[in-house]
Amino acid sequence: MSYKVEPLPDSYAGLGEGPHWDVATQSLYYVDLEAGKLLRYDFKENKVYKTQIEGEKLAAFVLPIKGKPHQFAVGCARRVVVVEWDGVSPVAKVVRTLFEVQQEFELNRWNDAKTDPRGRFFGGTMRYVGDEFQFRHGELYKWEAGGEVSIVKGDVGISNGLAWDEKFQKFYYIDTTDYEVKSYDYDFETGVASNPKVIFNLRKTSPKDHLLPDGLTIDTEGNLYVATFNGATIFKVNPRNGEVLLEIKFPTKQITSAAFGGPKLDILYVTTAAKFDQPEPAGTTYQVTGLNATGYPGTYLKA
Repeated sequence: MSYKVEPLPDSYAGLGEGPHWDVATQSLYYVDLEAGKLLRYDFKENKVYKTQIEGEKLAAFVLPIKGKPHQFAVGCARRVVVVEWDGVSPVAKVVRTLFEVQQEFELNRWNDAKTDPRGRFFGGTMRYVGDEFQFRHGELYKWEAGGEVSIVKGDVGISNGLAWDEKFQKFYYIDTTDYEVKSYDYDFETGVASNPKVIFNLRKTSPKDHLLPDGLTIDTEGNLYVATFNGATIFKVNPRNGEVLLEIKFPTKQITSAAFGGPKLDILYVTTAAKFDQPEPAGTTYQVTGLNATGYPGTYLKA
């Protein structure tokens, strides 16, 4: 298989994260996490629009809200807020707060979050200052409109990638500090995950060589795409047997997340980071074509 990796124009984000394909606008939304910025890549225009969220320094994820074309749920520190943005303006405003977690953990922040296929919020936290491997103060949460926030999992170091598979009734989850991808049995009617099982291990012989799994997406055949923060690679993995089907290589090291998009949902969009003085082209957002795979669009959050 010959795939092609190409940069999107003017797509830099110091800590790019949370890619979400929106069918309605044919756009890829993502964040520059430590800058409090939202970005939108317009497929038709082949152009990236950027906005600063007024008064915010962090933006961990961006989830379009169902029925409200210009409103997004965004993780700012430990709050999930509704941000209003027309997709073009250089400044966006916080409209209201949906909920807040871990008020007692001032050194924590939101990290990755997604919407399950039924419109529920799933997202997790991590230690923002200090050693996340030592201080496992993060938690994974679930929230549904009109309800309270509930804890899905505690004892989390860096809450990261999430994906669901309705055909196999599975939920997949990454805690980066565990160096692995776990599968759960998932009840789509109740939103309950159970029976965790390790399906992909990224540990190497020496701890200093362990790969750090970050973001995650899934294709329509049920294969996972696992981004590695220190590996310059996305692994395409069969979660039923742990087999690596493909290694997608990038010209930069810190690969943070991925999402399928494009008119045919056959383009893999990939975010990266430029942390710890990584050289160019670190922080560039890429498109990968020629994978002969299709994925799912992002699901709107019911809020």
